[in-house]
Amino acid sequence: MFETAEIGSSIPKTEYEKEAAELRIKLLHAQEKLKTAGFPVLLLINGVDAAGKGDVVNTLHEWMDPRFLLTYGFGEPTDEESQRPPYWRFWRSLPPKGRIGIFFGSWYSAPILKRAYGTMGKGDFLASLQRIRIFEKKLVDDGMLLLKFWLHLGKKEQKKRLKALAKEPNTAWRVTSQDKKHLKLYDTFLKVDEQAISATSTGAAPWTIVEATDRRYMHVTVARTLLKALERQLRRVQRRKKSSAASASRIVTPEEGPTILTTLDMEQDLADKAYKKRLSRAQAKLNALSRKAKSKGVSSILVFEGWDAGGKGGAIRRITAALDSRDYRIVPIAAPTDEERSQHYLWRFWRHMPGAGRITIFDRSWYGRVMVERVEGFATEGEWSRAYDEINDFEAQLTEFGYVVVKYFLHITPEEQLRRFQERKATPWKRFKITEEDWRNREKWPEYERAIQDMVQRTSTTAAPWTLVEANSKRFARVKVIETYIDALEKRLK
Repeated sequence: MFETAEIGSSIPKTEYEKEAAELRIKLLHAQEKLKTAGFPVLLLINGVDAAGKGDVVNTLHEWMDPRFLLTYGFGEPTDEESQRPPYWRFWRSLPPKGRIGIFFGSWYSAPILKRAYGTMGKGDFLASLQRIRIFEKKLVDDGMLLLKFWLHLGKKEQKKRLKALAKEPNTAWRVTSQDKKHLKLYDTFLKVDEQAISATSTGAAPWTIVEATDRRYMHVTVARTLLKALERQLRRVQRRKKSSAASASRIVTPEEGPTILTTLDMEQDLADKAYKKRLSRAQAKLNALSRKAKSKGVSSILVFEGWDAGGKGGAIRRITAALDSRDYRIVPIAAPTDEERSQHYLWRFWRHMPGAGRITIFDRSWYGRVMVERVEGFATEGEWSRAYDEINDFEAQLTEFGYVVVKYFLHITPEEQLRRFQERKATPWKRFKITEEDWRNREKWPEYERAIQDMVQRTSTTAAPWTLVEANSKRFARVKVIETYIDALEKRLK
């Protein structure tokens, strides 16, 4: 694989200066067009030690408008990053639409290092590469232009370059003990690198292996590849805009037949005395378990979905009444902001992942993609269809990291919803809760019910199952919500 990057490719200085000048102009023009093109660009700069990764990044900043480049260097995770799933720090650093991000080090670094050091087995290594493929597919499917560069040096050249750096007083600091260790493990790293590149070089996100012996050749090759990919993607977007009418999103037509919601016993209720007793007991138990979870660093994510007026707010208040207000955060989800629309739809949820021992409660969530956005036509059929797999992978990462993930759907009947709507309309301090959109959504009840059926069927997993809550009775629903969370905490703490 790397033989083609050890053939001594180089560019004479005069030719380099001429081409560099042309590339700079074209890159700046492409960068200007990108601002309004509606897609993000991400460059991964990886490769062997001393290959010149930092030099490439600096050159890109010199040749392009640095105000619109977002560059991040990823080393060992910080304390804050270690308290969250590994991909959290990458998600929060992704470039928005119209911008170029440069990752100096990436999600490849940790698995490659661990495999080369022998601290990760072959099975886990292959699993980590599969996760990378899934992650990159999410980004590309959402419209991102993802370019992956691997800067390569042969063993002799790497040794020569490290020796030269160590010899000069002004650059000796750049050669670390880790660099020397990696040089001794060169053949091992080469094999691991080859496996990683082979497994993750896809048609949508291929690797570009760049010979790094001659810095001029390296700079021009990276810049040429970036420019060519940018111009190609800009043309694609332009063609897509012209044919956008033909690819308009489809409004879902409900199918006939029962759904999982129609199987629920909506007559379940609790008498007032029994409700108060069970609620008090459950809240006391939840308080003790939450303190134990905090001491062990066990975090929770609670997801609340349900019909308008389904009782989500009341159920959330009964949970938080049992918790220390310093330990939880409620994240209400509304229509995405301009900043959020410029990112992958999961980006705004990754940002709110809790630290060790904390609790995040989502009042509506990422499931809007497969419910509201699907039914109302805000997402194309391709977007909401692939979202099921994207969500399952997202939640798998959360549970594998150790989060307790509890997902509730609070179900009420159309008749009960109408009663609650009318009650809100008649009560001065509740009128703000009901809008024209709430009334309009009632007309699409069958479409929403079919979307919910598909959602539960395709995203209720062993690690993150859905809890369907019979919520015609607010008392029954509130107790069931708390007791379900208690069961999940107890299972995790064992």
